[in-house]
Amino acid sequence: MSTCVFVQIRCKPGTTYKVAEEIALREIHSELYSTSGNFDLLMKLYIPTGEDVGKYINEQLLPIDGIERSLTTMTFKVF
Repeated sequence: MSTCVFVQIRCKPGTTYKVAEEIALREIHSELYSTSGNFDLLMKLYIPTGEDVGKYINEQLLPIDGIERSLTTMTFKVF
């Protein structure tokens, strides 16, 4: 069973749409939203079974140019 995580992403000023487009091209997310507040994007993704969550995010998401910071929230049980 895959692991569902939510990742909040802070982008460098003026790069939010570019970052969102790059994420969309990688097709790693389930949902991606622009948001207000301390972060610019909120992404829901499912980490494939057997993959290390931190390594997956570091390799698939964080190399995208324009990402300044991220905050990952792990999920446990869906109701």
